[in-house]
Amino acid sequence: MAQVFKDPRKRAFLNPDGADKPLKSPVPPATLKAARAYRLSRIRDQLKRHDCAAILLYDPVNIRYALDVSNMQLWMTHNPSHYAVICAEGPAIDFEYKGSEHVAKGIETIDEIRPAISWFYFSAGNNLARRCDKWADEIADIVRQHGGGNKRLAVDKLEPLGVDALRNRGITLVEGQELTEHARCIKSPAELELMSWTVRVCEAAMARMYERSEPGRTEQEIWAEMHFENIRSGGEWIETRLLAAGPRTNPWFQECSDYICEEGDILAFDTDLIGPYGYCADLSRSWTIGHTRMSNEQRTLYAAAVEQIDHNLSILKAGMSFREFNERSWKIPAKYMERRYSVALHGVGLADEWPSVPLHPDFARAYDGRFAENMVVCVESLIGEEGGRECIKLETQAVIGANGARRLDSFPWEEV
Repeated sequence: MAQVFKDPRKRAFLNPDGADKPLKSPVPPATLKAARAYRLSRIRDQLKRHDCAAILLYDPVNIRYALDVSNMQLWMTHNPSHYAVICAEGPAIDFEYKGSEHVAKGIETIDEIRPAISWFYFSAGNNLARRCDKWADEIADIVRQHGGGNKRLAVDKLEPLGVDALRNRGITLVEGQELTEHARCIKSPAELELMSWTVRVCEAAMARMYERSEPGRTEQEIWAEMHFENIRSGGEWIETRLLAAGPRTNPWFQECSDYICEEGDILAFDTDLIGPYGYCADLSRSWTIGHTRMSNEQRTLYAAAVEQIDHNLSILKAGMSFREFNERSWKIPAKYMERRYSVALHGVGLADEWPSVPLHPDFARAYDGRFAENMVVCVESLIGEEGGRECIKLETQAVIGANGARRLDSFPWEEV
């Protein structure tokens, strides 16, 4: 039997009150109120910068950012029955799923609550056109009432029928995702405090996974520990199911299955966790099933992944252009090129967000931009060889400052 090296440092991330108890948030209500006020002001600043009278939001994450109201988030991503209109010089109106208007009461960012008009086909059937017309009349009336003659309406996501209906009413539609992404990318101190608590919950979940990474368990059994800790500690959902073991780690992007993990297999995962207050903890770790000593091949892969993370993290600072980062970034050895990850880093807030910066072999598809102070990014690594047995996946989350980046997570790397 292989020698076991269970890392006692990781046990420190379990709940000190006992593994049978959820974590309790220490974040005071004033912090949440400050984050709400800041986020709404960021949206309105973008509206004024782009000369828009208002923005119409359908993306549940954007609604959460602007108003901090949450209602059946995942269901609403494909059943658009919750939307919001935020005026540049006027009210923030929340349109709630009919019968659930009470969920938005008492949230200070919201000036008015109205019942939503659902006009997607599942809900409306052959009444689709009539419902859409009624909806468009209401939205256009808000723009006319509060726009001061400005009929430019930013929109993040909208079905084609709604686009035509608003344009037929004299509304000029503006690409709204640019506004929301640039609003969301700079974090306030209050936001960082909320995000840090989500990271803490995520690390407790990873500690549970670590304790249960035993031979004979399926990938799904181990992954369930992440969900359990997140949900019971006030978290919301997991965006993907990216956990794999042994040969299923290569190639990457195989979601967890009923594969029975074997002693010595690499277990690799990407949390993509939406935790308390709606913030994302997007972290990746890899370790061995049974916590056996890594093989020489596993150690070589792991060391390269840590080197990539450490190097790319060390060069980040506010004011650096994406191009300069690319030029100075860690250069992937040829033998790992085929299995490289899709990005070097990406922004993160309530979910993955702008920017997305490719690795150096793929930089031709990059867009322009600069890193700014209080932008939070996730620095990524995927190391493996085409035809090899396993890949190592690592990722850390960091806030960018004037003189460098500071990690928000501290769950230990493996000792190799």
